[in-house]
Amino acid sequence: MERFASAVRLLSRISGVFSTLLIILSIIIVCQMIFQRVVLGQSTIWQTEFVTFALIAATFVGAPYVLLTRGHVNVDLVPLMMGHRARIVAALLASALALAFCAMVFWQSIFWWHEAYTIDRLTSSMWRARVWIPYLAIPVGMGLICLQYIDDIWAL
Repeated sequence: MERFASAVRLLSRISGVFSTLLIILSIIIVCQMIFQRVVLGQSTIWQTEFVTFALIAATFVGAPYVLLTRGHVNVDLVPLMMGHRARIVAALLASALALAFCAMVFWQSIFWWHEAYTIDRLTSSMWRARVWIPYLAIPVGMGLICLQYIDDIWAL
């Protein structure tokens, strides 16, 4: 099980790096878009849509890293007032409920992504991007966060 935990933690760190790179790329593209519009006086076609997709993907794909590092908002007043055993039970219950939710989203997003892939759905913009590419971030991110929750539950 230790190999599994190490592999999941590595994948979560990789997802954090990938998410960071998507955010940096989005910043660069927004700057390029502003330069193209203001300085060159040209219209932009793909930049806004790409940045939107990239930031959504960064959110889903980066979620396992946030869980790994406990970077999410956490109100710990009640657990601090509990005994050790009650804290463990509460953490197990919360992690199990979160895992169930993420697993449900993961399972449903596979069908959503597969449908977009098989019918080759495109965006309605001039860019006409294939939507299965940004949609892939949801099952990948949710699958990785499920693995991270399993690791967290095992660690408890």
